[in-house]
Amino acid sequence: MQKERIKKFQKTIWNFYKKNRRNFPWRETIDPYKILVSEIMLQQTQTDRVINYYNKWLKRFPNFKILASAKFSEIYPFWQGLGYNRRGLNLQKAAQKAVVEYKGKLPQDILLLEEFPGIGLYTARAVSIFSFNAPVACIETNIRRVFIHHFFKDKNGVNDEQILKLAELALDKKKSREWHWALMDYGAYLKSEIANPNRRHKNYSIQSKFEGSLRQIRGAVLRNLMEKKMTAKQLIKASASSADKVKIVISALEKEGLIKQNKKVYSLN
Repeated sequence: MQKERIKKFQKTIWNFYKKNRRNFPWRETIDPYKILVSEIMLQQTQTDRVINYYNKWLKRFPNFKILASAKFSEIYPFWQGLGYNRRGLNLQKAAQKAVVEYKGKLPQDILLLEEFPGIGLYTARAVSIFSFNAPVACIETNIRRVFIHHFFKDKNGVNDEQILKLAELALDKKKSREWHWALMDYGAYLKSEIANPNRRHKNYSIQSKFEGSLRQIRGAVLRNLMEKKMTAKQLIKASASSADKVKIVISALEKEGLIKQNKKVYSLN
């Protein structure tokens, strides 16, 4: 019974993909560096927004070596607007590790990939799949949506362990790269057609309000420092937020290595 369900599911996904395949620049390469750039940019960011950033980034930082030698102040203008700016810094740190430890390349081993800054379980698998066609399963938002919709229609509290078991059974090991593209494309389609199945996932949560949040203030502080060096007092005034919140943000950004202080004046690192 399970085998029949899996076969039917595979047929549904492949049939959809043949007619509705999406085209993205990162699907035109198997270069691990370019794949990693796309995967980091796509974290919590919609695909359509990423395309322009991805293309501009690769023109300025075409490989690990060039990115590794850049300062954050050089990187930030090419990341600004994508949000979650720590991702850009982690990408640079990953580049430095690749240059120092792997001669400017990425290892194929998933466990070794997970040791890189900013690369977690999903990203390690995704890089391995899309760069090397590795026969492993991975789960992200769209893929999760597909499996919950098809296999957990009347269940709440679904977890990734349950989904991964099915994902491994359904995996086309010879076409891992395209199979995952197909799942993602079908999941993106479902998003516009049905109520979000991911709400029934055990760890589902609604993102907190952006307006007035520390995330918004972080963006404002970095944008201001991209223009010129400023004191904490100037940053508080320019950020149009409470002094306490801005000070929290400044402290966090300094600890993360995104900004630095010299004689009470802050600048991008």
